[in-house]
Amino acid sequence: MTDAVLNPACCAKPAVVTGEYTPKGTYEDIGGFKTYISGPSTSTAALILIHDIFGPVSQIIQGADRLAASTGQLILTPDFFNGKRLAKDLFPMDTDEKQATVGKFFAEVAGFEEGTKSLLAVRNAGSEKFSSVTAWGAFGLCWGGKVTALASAEGSLFKAAGTAHPGRLAIDEAHGITIPYICLFSKDEDTDLGREYGKVLMSNPKAKGSVFETYGTMHHGWMGAKADLENEENAKEYVRGYEQASEFFKALLV
Repeated sequence: MTDAVLNPACCAKPAVVTGEYTPKGTYEDIGGFKTYISGPSTSTAALILIHDIFGPVSQIIQGADRLAASTGQLILTPDFFNGKRLAKDLFPMDTDEKQATVGKFFAEVAGFEEGTKSLLAVRNAGSEKFSSVTAWGAFGLCWGGKVTALASAEGSLFKAAGTAHPGRLAIDEAHGITIPYICLFSKDEDTDLGREYGKVLMSNPKAKGSVFETYGTMHHGWMGAKADLENEENAKEYVRGYEQASEFFKALLV
């Protein structure tokens, strides 16, 4: 299996397909990426929501609208894969061919360093377009969580950042975070590595104000492409997760 794979639970089953959701925002090109925009363009705070490996699917767009409604902030959700997608039937990756296809996608489309550069491009272009914004944040799901961790190191252009069900945890990145960071785990990240990551984050003096919590009944992806919003428990914890993130960014992006 390619070492580009995220949390094993990320690729254990296909993304959940739910009913149609009617977005409340609009789409524009920001920094070279088709970007979903929700919330007031005159806000002084903006949050970039970064999708998981399946792209900005309906559940994530709905999450963006929820963040906008709860925070009153401008929410930008770019498509960092530029419309390219992994086929759902590639998961689980139980053949060499599937593993090779997914590995190629990570190498050519979903590289973490490239994702971090793309995030900064959107942030910088957004600063020019939305001149009222004085505080920027970033919140990433799975693949996007790795990107936010990398973008939270020394010299970060963000005032606060975070993740839900992050992929590819690395202890050195928890040590390197220099801004308040909210980290929401599912039960699938509740491993020895995950618990050590949480301890390091919460004891990191440069990341004062961080939040770490495990949603012990939830699976990896419960706030992203694998959110089954027809399941009562998942829907409840999906809402709670976005509300917890909203409270965090509402307090810090001032």
